[in-house]
Amino acid sequence: MSQGTLYIVATPLGNLEDITFRALRVLKEVSVVACEDTRRTVKLLNKYEIRTPLAIYHDYNKERASLGILRRLRDGENVALVSDAGTPAISDPGYELVRDAIAAGVHVEVIPGPSALISALVVSGLPTDHFTFEGFLPNRKEKRRKALAALAEETRTMIFYESPNRIAACLAEAAGVLGERRGCVVRELTKIHEEILRGTLSELAAELGGRESVLGEVTLVVAGASKTIELSVDEIVEAALQDSGGSSRDIAREIAERTGLSRKEVYAEVMKQRARKEKDPASDS
Repeated sequence: MSQGTLYIVATPLGNLEDITFRALRVLKEVSVVACEDTRRTVKLLNKYEIRTPLAIYHDYNKERASLGILRRLRDGENVALVSDAGTPAISDPGYELVRDAIAAGVHVEVIPGPSALISALVVSGLPTDHFTFEGFLPNRKEKRRKALAALAEETRTMIFYESPNRIAACLAEAAGVLGERRGCVVRELTKIHEEILRGTLSELAAELGGRESVLGEVTLVVAGASKTIELSVDEIVEAALQDSGGSSRDIAREIAERTGLSRKEVYAEVMKQRARKEKDPASDS
């Protein structure tokens, strides 16, 4: 008997319409759906009249549950792995099941779909060409500050998952450790109370810190550390002046897009560099 297939199935973040036809077909056809919380997953299955049995797989039973799922796969049954929301195996124990299935020679197939981290990134307005996902920061304040300090020189856009109870404190600590840079808090993505907040880290900390409570799933996107602004401006201004002299605003826009810095800050630096060059033309030679 041939072995079954483990399907990694992405499910909606909140809005139950955000699911692919292929995902629905697979959820109907497999022998069992391995999920974190049956109460969450059954809502999706009920909406689409899917009656596939559910099996619980989460952090607290993963060792025992994994044995049962692997036994089913070896017996030729197909199994779908889902998370409470989004793409499984990201910041949840699903990756361990995938790892064990691969080690057992089981075929693993992904059914792509919603992902909180990618959705938050593309809606943040921060650079998307290079980014890093850091998952959840440590719960304890001192460890969290050390983790942030280790990322202080990271130039890629950073994405974090965070507890709604800790997000205000996390933002305040990030502002203190990383400095005043841009960020975006995405809360309850695709749900009725979806909220997207953009601003500096301290602005975001003040906004959320002033609330009685913050509810829902939270994803935090933070701009990476900027490269040396003087070097970037020097290079671009030099090229612009040689090429009929680009306008200061155009130069500022180009640098801001490249580095993720605020256009206002870059414009001020461009004007300073240009004034220096006009005062001392010999510096161009």
